[in-house]
Amino acid sequence: MLTVKNVVRLMVATAIVAGMFVATGSEAIARPKYKDVMSAAYPELTKKHGTDGKLTCAVCHPDKDKKIRNNYGTAFGKALPKKNETDEAKIKEALTKSESEKSATDGKTFGDLIKAVELPGTAEAAK
Repeated sequence: MLTVKNVVRLMVATAIVAGMFVATGSEAIARPKYKDVMSAAYPELTKKHGTDGKLTCAVCHPDKDKKIRNNYGTAFGKALPKKNETDEAKIKEALTKSESEKSATDGKTFGDLIKAVELPGTAEAAK
């Protein structure tokens, strides 16, 4: 039976649920640890292509949608032992591992491009 008291309870519950959706939105799932470790590992790349002393998400993501990765971002993601890795040593290990992967530049690995102080990933999403 709908009484004023029940309607108020329903409205309060709806407002709480809506507030939870807003507060926990999945739009930005940041991985600042990746950027920090990558910026420290590749200081020359950071100096040339970074912003405020750090590499940007564009190294791995060609689009604002961070679920979309370029070829380097895909290789780096596969080299990580788990999703949302926070162990700095394991992130460095994944960076080193992904350096040996073939890039979209003919005859060059991602590591070759990084040593040449060029961004390793393409501007397009990986297929």
